[in-house]
Amino acid sequence: MPDPIPLVRTLNDRFRATFVGGLVVVTEGVKALDENAKRRLLAKVRSFDAFSPENDPYGEHDFGSVEVDGAWFFFKIDYFDPLLEGHSANAADPSVTTRVLTIMRADEY
Repeated sequence: MPDPIPLVRTLNDRFRATFVGGLVVVTEGVKALDENAKRRLLAKVRSFDAFSPENDPYGEHDFGSVEVDGAWFFFKIDYFDPLLEGHSANAADPSVTTRVLTIMRADEY
């Protein structure tokens, strides 16, 4: 059986870069930012590529942190079934997976 991690990573990278192929959720702390700060934050999340064994131990490119205007933000991709009622049975299969990207201030964690 082939290793699903490369496909999961590719799907996550594509989703994060385009915000197409899932849902993007932001917390109240992100909503409270002014529009320019929100644009800069979303651009940093989209272009993030500083994955390492420390922040990406499974190689899925599903978590990262970025700084905007002196504040730190986290993003995390989770895998749900199409109805968002539970976890996906197979994160490598887009037909049974809805990706949810959550963006939050680090101090909201």
